[in-house]
Amino acid sequence: MEQSALKNYTKYVSLNILGMMGLSCYILADTFFVSMALGAAGLAALNFSIGIYSLVHGTGLMIGIGGATRYSILKSQNEGKQINAIFTTSLKLGILLGVLFAITGVLGSGSLAVLLGADAATLPLTKEYLSTILYFAPFFILNNIMLAFVRNDNNPKLSMIAMLTGSLSNIVLDYIFMFPLGMGMFGAAFATGLAPVISLVVLSAHFIQGKSGLRWLRSRVQWKAVRDILGLGLAAFITEVSSAIVLITFNLVILGLEGNLGVASYGIVANIALVGISVFTGIAQGIQPLISKAYGSGEGITIKKLLRYAVITSLALASAIYTLVFFCSDQMINVFNSEQNPAIALLARDGLRIYFAGFFFAGINIIVCMYLSAAERGLNAFIVSVARGCVVLVPMVLMLSRILGMTGVWLAFVVTEGLVSVLGLILVFWKKRTEFLHW
Repeated sequence: MEQSALKNYTKYVSLNILGMMGLSCYILADTFFVSMALGAAGLAALNFSIGIYSLVHGTGLMIGIGGATRYSILKSQNEGKQINAIFTTSLKLGILLGVLFAITGVLGSGSLAVLLGADAATLPLTKEYLSTILYFAPFFILNNIMLAFVRNDNNPKLSMIAMLTGSLSNIVLDYIFMFPLGMGMFGAAFATGLAPVISLVVLSAHFIQGKSGLRWLRSRVQWKAVRDILGLGLAAFITEVSSAIVLITFNLVILGLEGNLGVASYGIVANIALVGISVFTGIAQGIQPLISKAYGSGEGITIKKLLRYAVITSLALASAIYTLVFFCSDQMINVFNSEQNPAIALLARDGLRIYFAGFFFAGINIIVCMYLSAAERGLNAFIVSVARGCVVLVPMVLMLSRILGMTGVWLAFVVTEGLVSVLGLILVFWKKRTEFLHW
């Protein structure tokens, strides 16, 4: 059983880490090409916009992870009749919310850009990027839903291929649209928006080849199922949206401390951090179908093993990432600091070396959130997610920035993740009389 659990863990986690790293390159590629084409103003505008991208991405994750979690539990319990109802409801909900985001892009992108902190120098670029990304919101959301269901339908390899294909196409299209075609900020956003469309085309192979048991049902939306999906996926949403809250809060605080150059330096740190966080998200999404299946079958020992593997992997990768960032920070910054601005370079170097220390705790927190959701402990997962995204982080940023300036801003992430990891571990080991899992 030990060998089987480790084999499945290695397969699902490795594929998901690769896929999530590819997915994170959506924004990283934009950061590189925008910095080359538009300089510090473009970099700041992009950073103002990423929070909304995280909100859209998180909505897709919430529906996808929530629906796929219920799918795996029902499948392990041989509840075949409800599986396609969950799948169909997830898709309908994704389309509805995606259309609402798109309408927001048409009617309110300018007001949204101002609300996020854009000024006269960055407003046109921020508005252009935001409106384009929001037009493609239905595809971002549907892509995340399909990735989760295909992964949980015993095809993690195709999910990984779809994520990587979408990401690579984004990099290629970014270059083509921004340089040979000279499409500027719109080109960067358009390339990013086409990436999930291409990914969905790849995922369609799962259904065309007849490998899937998932079917679209012609039925009304089941609101009970909607509540179930959103409840199970809420932690994934909060985890992703916490990134948006972090970005918005940091942007506004840094704008007051260091102006647009400070925001540009944070843009470099935040976008490199996206790749690091994607590694931990890959671990968490990799264990989700395995934990949901084990939970539905009552296999507590298997869940313990999976969690142990995940935490060990997270700490090992956090050590490797921090070592790389500490010793190669200047080289990383130079890639995105196209104007070779010394102020941006100095701020970003300090930021990388302090901020990334939080990864030792962030990986554990992301894994804990996914475990609690997959084991139907949605309230506990919600508590951990909200603590990371709002309850602890925002006061820490405001307090530490007043005391220590920019150093305090960077430290806020580290302190928050450290405190939340203690809370998360307490919740994991907290025994409930109805809990089948004995530690």
